[in-house]
Amino acid sequence: MTTDTETDVFEEHRPVLLGVAYRMLGRVADAEDVVQEAWLRWSGADRSVVREPRGYLVRITTRLAIDRLRQVKARNEAYVGPWLPEPYATDFGDSVPDTAERAVLADSVSLAVLVVLESLSPLERAVFVLREAFGYPYADIAAMLDRGEAAVRQLAGRARKHVEERRPRYEVDPGRRRELTERFLAAAAEGDLEGLMALLAPDVRLVGDSGGKSRAPLRVLESADKVGRFLVGAAKKGVPELSFRFTELNGGLAVVVLSAGKPDSVFQVDVFEGRIQSVYIIRNPDKLLSLASA
Repeated sequence: MTTDTETDVFEEHRPVLLGVAYRMLGRVADAEDVVQEAWLRWSGADRSVVREPRGYLVRITTRLAIDRLRQVKARNEAYVGPWLPEPYATDFGDSVPDTAERAVLADSVSLAVLVVLESLSPLERAVFVLREAFGYPYADIAAMLDRGEAAVRQLAGRARKHVEERRPRYEVDPGRRRELTERFLAAAAEGDLEGLMALLAPDVRLVGDSGGKSRAPLRVLESADKVGRFLVGAAKKGVPELSFRFTELNGGLAVVVLSAGKPDSVFQVDVFEGRIQSVYIIRNPDKLLSLASA
């Protein structure tokens, strides 16, 4: 039987467990399934051998996430078009008062970083998440993964190098990002090609994720001309009863596009040196379900 105290302990650590699982998997539903399985393991565990509940729960969650990641990687091979993570609400509020810690947590859950993490092995990804996002010492990570500390340091170095080489550059100034997002939104909604071209970097990339279930590019678009013309064409086709909602997703400002009050898509931009470097559009309806009640 699970006591109220044991339930309270688990609930205290649930946000961290969900954060670990989501960064490992990039899918809210899969992350929640992993955390639920961790709860079942916790409720049946022998408390006499649990010295530190948080470390114990993170270890269980990480191992379950590694197993789940190996399963979903095969599923992703059949995915139609580019893949993006499922949008994840990240309004840390007062739970993370330290500014530097907030910046690290926001960066590690950004769309740009999560897309790169998809190309890591499950073990590399686990080490990267535990070390870079949550700051666990190498010795603790080694114990969680049943690996030697030297091997974990090697995995961490390899993963960090891989991410740094492939991640897009972007600024995190929220005020600048909001200003450019609002200007981009206005220009895109009006089909203003000249206005869009003034905002887009020459080598801008647009990544659209529809899973083949709605209209979006089936390949990544590269160059301001291609991205601008695609957005103008999309504006001409229009969205019935169009409205917008600003929110924080994946560590930064995002725009939820609504059609008759229901989520039609989500978009987010990365900014560098005053220009939009990346545009992410999520239109797979399966990935918008959690936003319907937001």
